[in-house]
Amino acid sequence: MVNVVPVTGMAEFDSSRRLVWITGANGLIGNYLVQTAPRLAPQWRVRALTRADFDLLDFAALRREFLCDQPELIIHCAAITAVADAQKNPTLAQRVNVEITQMLAELACDKQFIFFSTDLVFDGRKGNYAEFDEVNPLHVYGETKVAAEKIVVQNPRHLVVRTSINGGVSSTGNRAFNEQLRRSMQASGQGMTLFTDEFRCPIPVAETVRAVWELAEKKCAGIFHVAGAEKLSRFQIGQLLVQRWPEVKTQIQSGSAKAFAGPPRALDTSLNISKVQNILSVPLTRLSEWLAANPDENF
Repeated sequence: MVNVVPVTGMAEFDSSRRLVWITGANGLIGNYLVQTAPRLAPQWRVRALTRADFDLLDFAALRREFLCDQPELIIHCAAITAVADAQKNPTLAQRVNVEITQMLAELACDKQFIFFSTDLVFDGRKGNYAEFDEVNPLHVYGETKVAAEKIVVQNPRHLVVRTSINGGVSSTGNRAFNEQLRRSMQASGQGMTLFTDEFRCPIPVAETVRAVWELAEKKCAGIFHVAGAEKLSRFQIGQLLVQRWPEVKTQIQSGSAKAFAGPPRALDTSLNISKVQNILSVPLTRLSEWLAANPDENF
């Protein structure tokens, strides 16, 4: 079990270990990467970067810190990840999701660089998307991720990790999809409709970071899909999770995304993970199997 807590600063200095920067270290994936490094990547000395260290949009400070530290690897998790937030402030989304990525990729031009992207670069019309499938995002968030991906893949050393919704325990209690669903259900009190025709490949964040540390060690580059090994609808996800929350009394009911007003939704952004499964020493699992195998995990 990962002890997820807010993190800052640099691990104790050890000249025998290479330095890795992890941006967005207080976010869900970033925090898990930091906390699991001693076990999964003991060869790395971690600097966990948060807003308390310096503003990544201050490019002068970013360059100064990079030249001082000379990290051998950057794992870039910091981003505006909420679709609604990016839609409300596209200028900020462009600066954070694209311009920071470009700056970091340039600084790490001869280093390893890992960038987190999303299944929402696809329009959801067919599902089971492979790495080579054409992207067609439906909103600003996806557009910024596509723009950043194009920057990253120009360097043959660099890696794009596209993932789906991640579950686990975040330091703020609201970053993981299970945390968000649980909060919504507790706030509702009257029942909640979950779509039967909107599909993702949910993955425990512990599985995501295990895969990423192994991809880093193997110096993989290009684009890899890292997601759960089964496609589930929002309703199916809810059915799996409410079994673990007996204290939550809100009932879930099935509905169709097509019946709800609002902006277009990518209905099936399920990811084909065959490429990464052939690389990993232990393949990624199905969410249902992981939940069954970890009944005591806080999820």
